[in-house]
Amino acid sequence: MDNPIFNIVIFYPLLLFCLSFHEAAHAWTADKFGDDTAKLLGRITLNPLPHMDLIGTVFLPLMSLVTGAALIGWGKPVPVNPYHFKDPRWSSLWVAAAGPISNLILAVLFALSLHGLLRALPYVDIDHLQDGKLMADAISLLFLICKMGVILNLALAFFNLIPFFPLDGGTVLRGLLPPSMVPGYDQFARYSPFLLLFLFISGLLRYVLIPVTLAAQFLLP
Repeated sequence: MDNPIFNIVIFYPLLLFCLSFHEAAHAWTADKFGDDTAKLLGRITLNPLPHMDLIGTVFLPLMSLVTGAALIGWGKPVPVNPYHFKDPRWSSLWVAAAGPISNLILAVLFALSLHGLLRALPYVDIDHLQDGKLMADAISLLFLICKMGVILNLALAFFNLIPFFPLDGGTVLRGLLPPSMVPGYDQFARYSPFLLLFLFISGLLRYVLIPVTLAAQFLLP
Protein backbone atom coordinates (compact mmCIF):
# COMPACT_ATOMS: atom_id res chain seq x y z
CA MET A 1 0.00 0.00 0.00
CA ASP A 2 1.13 3.57 -0.72
CA ASN A 3 -0.46 5.11 2.38
CA PRO A 4 2.15 5.18 5.20
CA ILE A 5 -0.47 5.73 7.91
CA PHE A 6 -2.52 2.78 6.65
CA ASN A 7 0.62 0.64 6.52
CA ILE A 8 1.57 1.45 10.11
CA VAL A 9 -1.94 1.07 11.54
CA ILE A 10 -2.68 -2.24 9.78
CA PHE A 11 0.56 -4.00 8.88
CA TYR A 12 2.76 -3.04 11.84
CA PRO A 13 0.51 -4.80 14.41
CA LEU A 14 0.40 -7.80 12.06
CA LEU A 15 4.20 -7.88 11.95
CA LEU A 16 4.42 -7.57 15.75
CA PHE A 17 2.05 -10.50 16.16
CA CYS A 18 3.97 -12.71 13.71
CA LEU A 19 7.35 -11.86 15.27
CA SER A 20 6.01 -12.42 18.79
CA PHE A 21 4.57 -15.80 17.77
CA HIS A 22 7.94 -16.73 16.26
CA GLU A 23 9.97 -15.79 19.34
CA ALA A 24 7.44 -17.28 21.78
CA ALA A 25 7.68 -20.55 19.84
CA HIS A 26 11.45 -20.60 20.44
CA ALA A 27 10.95 -19.96 24.16
CA TRP A 28 8.14 -22.52 24.53
CA THR A 29 10.11 -25.23 22.73
CA ALA A 30 13.23 -24.55 24.80
CA ASP A 31 11.17 -24.92 27.97
CA LYS A 32 9.73 -28.23 26.75
CA PHE A 33 13.26 -29.54 26.16
CA GLY A 34 14.37 -28.54 29.66
CA ASP A 35 15.70 -24.98 29.42
CA ASP A 36 13.46 -22.51 31.26
CA THR A 37 15.78 -19.51 30.76
CA ALA A 38 13.47 -17.75 28.32
CA LYS A 39 10.37 -18.74 30.29
CA LEU A 40 11.74 -17.10 33.44
CA LEU A 41 12.35 -13.94 31.40
CA GLY A 42 8.71 -13.85 30.33
CA ARG A 43 9.34 -14.74 26.69
CA ILE A 44 6.56 -17.34 26.36
CA THR A 45 4.01 -14.68 25.51
CA LEU A 46 2.35 -13.05 22.51
CA ASN A 47 2.80 -9.67 24.17
CA PRO A 48 5.25 -8.00 21.74
CA LEU A 49 7.01 -5.89 24.38
CA PRO A 50 9.36 -8.63 25.74
CA HIS A 51 10.28 -9.59 22.16
CA MET A 52 10.96 -6.11 20.79
CA ASP A 53 14.35 -5.14 19.43
CA LEU A 54 14.89 -1.39 18.95
CA ILE A 55 16.34 -1.78 15.47
CA GLY A 56 14.66 -4.93 14.19
CA THR A 57 11.17 -4.46 15.66
CA VAL A 58 10.79 -0.69 15.76
CA PHE A 59 13.11 1.34 13.56
CA LEU A 60 13.53 -0.77 10.41
CA PRO A 61 9.93 -2.01 10.12
CA LEU A 62 8.49 1.47 10.60
CA MET A 63 10.93 2.93 8.07
CA SER A 64 10.00 0.17 5.62
CA LEU A 65 6.29 0.85 6.06
CA VAL A 66 6.67 4.61 5.71
CA THR A 67 8.89 4.47 2.62
CA GLY A 68 7.14 1.53 0.96
CA ALA A 69 10.34 -0.51 0.92
CA ALA A 70 10.44 -4.27 1.47
CA LEU A 71 9.29 -5.00 5.02
CA ILE A 72 12.27 -5.97 7.18
CA GLY A 73 12.12 -6.92 10.83
CA TRP A 74 13.16 -9.31 13.57
CA GLY A 75 12.59 -9.85 17.27
CA LYS A 76 14.96 -9.88 20.21
CA PRO A 77 16.86 -13.20 20.22
CA VAL A 78 15.52 -15.71 22.73
CA PRO A 79 18.21 -16.68 25.28
CA VAL A 80 18.90 -20.40 25.29
CA ASN A 81 21.23 -22.36 27.58
CA PRO A 82 22.02 -25.64 25.76
CA TYR A 83 23.59 -27.08 28.92
CA HIS A 84 20.07 -27.53 30.28
CA PHE A 85 19.19 -29.90 27.43
CA LYS A 86 19.58 -33.66 27.71
CA ASP A 87 20.68 -33.75 24.07
CA PRO A 88 22.05 -30.26 23.28
CA ARG A 89 22.53 -30.94 19.58
CA TRP A 90 19.01 -32.12 18.73
CA SER A 91 17.26 -29.93 21.27
CA SER A 92 19.01 -26.83 19.92
CA LEU A 93 18.00 -27.85 16.40
CA TRP A 94 14.32 -28.11 17.33
CA VAL A 95 14.36 -24.90 19.36
CA ALA A 96 15.79 -23.07 16.34
CA ALA A 97 13.35 -24.74 13.93
CA ALA A 98 10.37 -23.86 16.12
CA GLY A 99 10.41 -20.23 14.98
CA PRO A 100 10.12 -20.86 11.22
CA ILE A 101 7.71 -23.75 11.83
CA SER A 102 5.46 -21.44 13.84
CA ASN A 103 5.39 -18.97 10.95
CA LEU A 104 4.52 -21.73 8.49
CA ILE A 105 1.64 -22.74 10.78
CA LEU A 106 0.43 -19.13 10.86
CA ALA A 107 0.70 -18.89 7.07
CA VAL A 108 -1.50 -21.97 6.69
CA LEU A 109 -4.03 -20.64 9.23
CA PHE A 110 -4.23 -17.28 7.45
CA ALA A 111 -4.64 -19.10 4.13
CA LEU A 112 -7.43 -21.29 5.52
CA SER A 113 -9.14 -18.17 6.86
CA LEU A 114 -8.85 -16.55 3.46
CA HIS A 115 -10.32 -19.57 1.69
CA GLY A 116 -13.13 -19.66 4.25
CA LEU A 117 -13.92 -15.99 3.70
CA LEU A 118 -13.97 -16.48 -0.06
CA ARG A 119 -16.47 -19.32 0.29
CA ALA A 120 -18.66 -17.19 2.53
CA LEU A 121 -18.23 -13.99 0.50
CA PRO A 122 -17.44 -14.97 -3.10
CA TYR A 123 -18.18 -11.48 -4.45
CA VAL A 124 -14.88 -10.01 -3.17
CA ASP A 125 -12.20 -9.76 -5.88
CA ILE A 126 -9.02 -10.82 -4.08
CA ASP A 127 -6.83 -9.91 -7.07
CA HIS A 128 -7.61 -6.22 -6.59
CA LEU A 129 -7.27 -5.97 -2.84
CA GLN A 130 -3.87 -4.34 -3.13
CA ASP A 131 -5.00 -1.36 -5.21
CA GLY A 132 -6.67 0.44 -2.32
CA LYS A 133 -10.08 0.73 -4.00
CA LEU A 134 -11.77 -1.58 -1.54
CA MET A 135 -10.23 -0.29 1.66
CA ALA A 136 -13.42 1.43 2.80
CA ASP A 137 -14.98 -2.01 3.09
CA ALA A 138 -14.18 -3.69 6.42
CA ILE A 139 -14.70 -7.13 4.88
CA SER A 140 -12.19 -6.36 2.14
CA LEU A 141 -9.76 -5.14 4.78
CA LEU A 142 -10.07 -8.49 6.55
CA PHE A 143 -9.30 -10.24 3.26
CA LEU A 144 -6.20 -8.10 2.81
CA ILE A 145 -4.95 -8.81 6.34
CA CYS A 146 -5.32 -12.56 5.77
CA LYS A 147 -3.53 -12.32 2.43
CA MET A 148 -0.67 -10.31 3.91
CA GLY A 149 -0.56 -12.71 6.87
CA VAL A 150 0.18 -15.55 4.47
CA ILE A 151 2.92 -13.68 2.60
CA LEU A 152 4.54 -12.17 5.69
CA ASN A 153 4.72 -15.46 7.59
CA LEU A 154 6.12 -17.30 4.58
CA ALA A 155 8.78 -14.61 4.23
CA LEU A 156 9.69 -14.84 7.92
CA ALA A 157 9.84 -18.64 7.79
CA PHE A 158 12.00 -19.01 4.69
CA PHE A 159 14.23 -16.04 5.50
CA ASN A 160 15.00 -17.49 8.93
CA LEU A 161 15.78 -20.87 7.36
CA ILE A 162 18.69 -19.44 5.39
CA PRO A 163 21.61 -21.48 6.83
CA PHE A 164 23.65 -18.50 8.01
CA PHE A 165 24.11 -17.46 11.62
CA PRO A 166 22.55 -15.72 13.46
CA LEU A 167 19.45 -16.95 11.59
CA ASP A 168 17.63 -20.05 12.79
CA GLY A 169 18.74 -21.94 9.69
CA GLY A 170 22.34 -21.76 10.87
CA THR A 171 21.53 -23.66 14.06
CA VAL A 172 19.29 -26.11 12.19
CA LEU A 173 22.04 -26.94 9.69
CA ARG A 174 24.60 -27.30 12.49
CA GLY A 175 22.37 -29.86 14.19
CA LEU A 176 21.95 -31.84 10.97
CA LEU A 177 25.65 -32.06 10.16
CA PRO A 178 27.74 -35.09 11.17
CA PRO A 179 29.68 -34.35 14.38
CA SER A 180 32.96 -34.47 12.45
CA MET A 181 31.87 -31.51 10.31
CA VAL A 182 30.64 -29.29 13.14
CA PRO A 183 34.05 -27.73 14.03
CA GLY A 184 34.58 -26.72 10.41
CA TYR A 185 31.08 -25.31 10.21
CA ASP A 186 31.66 -23.32 13.39
CA GLN A 187 34.70 -21.75 11.74
CA PHE A 188 32.61 -20.89 8.68
CA ALA A 189 29.85 -19.49 10.90
CA ARG A 190 32.08 -16.59 11.92
CA TYR A 191 31.70 -15.20 8.41
CA SER A 192 27.96 -15.89 8.11
CA PRO A 193 26.81 -12.35 9.03
CA PHE A 194 28.98 -10.94 6.25
CA LEU A 195 27.55 -13.43 3.75
CA LEU A 196 24.06 -12.50 4.86
CA LEU A 197 24.87 -8.82 4.39
CA PHE A 198 26.17 -9.63 0.91
CA LEU A 199 22.85 -11.27 0.05
CA PHE A 200 21.06 -8.06 1.00
CA ILE A 201 23.40 -5.68 -0.79
CA SER A 202 23.78 -7.73 -3.97
CA GLY A 203 20.07 -8.35 -4.39
CA LEU A 204 20.62 -12.12 -4.39
CA LEU A 205 18.23 -12.44 -1.46
CA ARG A 206 15.29 -12.34 -3.86
CA TYR A 207 16.51 -15.59 -5.42
CA VAL A 208 17.00 -17.22 -2.04
CA LEU A 209 13.40 -16.35 -1.18
CA ILE A 210 11.88 -17.87 -4.34
CA PRO A 211 10.23 -20.53 -2.11
CA VAL A 212 8.13 -17.71 -0.62
CA THR A 213 6.59 -17.00 -4.03
CA LEU A 214 6.05 -20.68 -4.78
CA ALA A 215 4.47 -21.38 -1.39
CA ALA A 216 2.25 -18.29 -1.67
CA GLN A 217 1.01 -19.44 -5.08
CA PHE A 218 0.14 -22.80 -3.53
CA LEU A 219 -1.62 -21.41 -0.44
CA LEU A 220 -3.40 -18.34 -1.81
CA PRO A 221 -6.66 -18.68 -3.74
